[in-house]
Amino acid sequence: MERIAKRILDAAAAAIALALLSPVLAATALAVRLSSPGPVVFRQRRLGLNGVPFEILKFRTMADGAGELRNPDGSAFSGSGDPRVTPLGRFLRSSSLDELPQLWNVLRGDMSLVGPRPDQVDQMRYYRGHEFRKLAARPGITGLAQIRGRNSISWEARKQLDIEYVDGWSFGLDCGLLLETVPYVLARRGVNQK
Repeated sequence: MERIAKRILDAAAAAIALALLSPVLAATALAVRLSSPGPVVFRQRRLGLNGVPFEILKFRTMADGAGELRNPDGSAFSGSGDPRVTPLGRFLRSSSLDELPQLWNVLRGDMSLVGPRPDQVDQMRYYRGHEFRKLAARPGITGLAQIRGRNSISWEARKQLDIEYVDGWSFGLDCGLLLETVPYVLARRGVNQK
């Protein structure tokens, strides 16, 4: 029953948020279009529920055609001085506005409002043993790892927090994490690695 309630909350909240935030979405899309050449929306294959890939949506924050950079552990590089990120992109990332298109992913059922952050498809090769547990839940826009350090903690630590979320999941936990996310995002904490 709690799983059904989670999906109802996801669909309803995403639909309402998309409607209410449509002026913000439109203004952000226009700003991305005018600030640098390339597509407005960045699309990338990510690991979904049970490892089934889906296409995640974000507002583009990097120069078009920017190459992929990885840390030695296989995680995506997201340092504060990354030259691939546009000036507008830095603002979108620090404010989390780049994540807003993921409300479409939630509405479609690819993602949830709360869950483990979805890794890139090829990153699954770096998973070890119990780390595959994080794929047992629909990935989320926010989650335990997002409010316990985001990119300021290691990928290993984020994966462990994702597993902790999966193993301890409840509808009440989701509601609590959603409430905690608001001040965390407004304070712009944990956006880039130190």
